[in-house]
Amino acid sequence: MFAMADDVINEIVATVLEVTAKAGQRVEVGDTLVLLESMKMEIPVLAEDAGVLDEVRVNTGQVIQAGDVIATYRR
Repeated sequence: MFAMADDVINEIVATVLEVTAKAGQRVEVGDTLVLLESMKMEIPVLAEDAGVLDEVRVNTGQVIQAGDVIATYRR
């Protein structure tokens, strides 16, 4: 059986306040991957499935757009 690859897609224009996950890390449902700020609100981006992160594509301080890939992981 092959592992399914998933992208974590950003939904809003935001600034990355903190990257809490790193490539190679195992994540469980509900783990925080990154913390975003938009319109003075802090918004955690949570893992929707358990898996292993292949790549985190954002950095602290970066402004990201809707549709940008935040991370990829295998479940």
